[in-house]
Amino acid sequence: MTYQQLVDEALAACMEGWDWSVFDGRYTEQRPSWDYRDIARRYLSRATTVLDLGTGGGELLRSLAPLPPRVVATEGYQPNVAVAERNLRPLGVQVLDTTGLGEDQYPLPLRDGSFDLVLNRHESYHPSEVHRVLAPGGHFVTQQVGGRDLEELNDALGAPPHDYRDWSLEPAVRQAEEAGLQVIDRREELVPVAFHDIGAVIMFLRFNPWQVPDFDVDRYAPRLRALHDRLSSGRPLSVGCHRFLLICRRP
Repeated sequence: MTYQQLVDEALAACMEGWDWSVFDGRYTEQRPSWDYRDIARRYLSRATTVLDLGTGGGELLRSLAPLPPRVVATEGYQPNVAVAERNLRPLGVQVLDTTGLGEDQYPLPLRDGSFDLVLNRHESYHPSEVHRVLAPGGHFVTQQVGGRDLEELNDALGAPPHDYRDWSLEPAVRQAEEAGLQVIDRREELVPVAFHDIGAVIMFLRFNPWQVPDFDVDRYAPRLRALHDRLSSGRPLSVGCHRFLLICRRP
């Protein structure tokens, strides 16, 4: 396909919830050495009350069924709320629309100490709020996107680095401990990923606007065309996927 055909296709593409099938074969991502899904499932097996922060379209949480008796899932991105409700309500999950709570989505309208497990995959959070809603002895399991995530993509486009570039395991551990949580596991990795065509790059930036907040095809056209020439010659853009895992317990 020509550059313009790939651009037009990418601008017309739709993605529902966090269904990444539109990227099959075009954006390839290795996984960290840990498996968040398996870890979450292990903690779910011991829990009776669960909070899933930033559930997206509910696809991951749904895949972990059967679920404990009481599960609440929050979602603060409006297009995902209806998708999450459709995916999760048949499982008895209460979907809490947090789009009206402002950018930080806190404080949550949930009682103190009401959950024995809080899950969080790639969602921002306040450690003090996690501590507040956790029951004593409860656990917090989160996988986070670090501030060095895909920084080579920003470099290739001549785009500014992330505003949250310093977000990594070390400050997350420090904040958790300051909030009164006991850290029981911590891991961090840069995982290889690759973009194989310019359409995948454009779709990724459309669906993840926080990567390059000012992204616009016309604004970045010279860099996009240069990157297209590289990708179409069979040389994928290899970048680092920054992930870290943090598991805490409320004493």
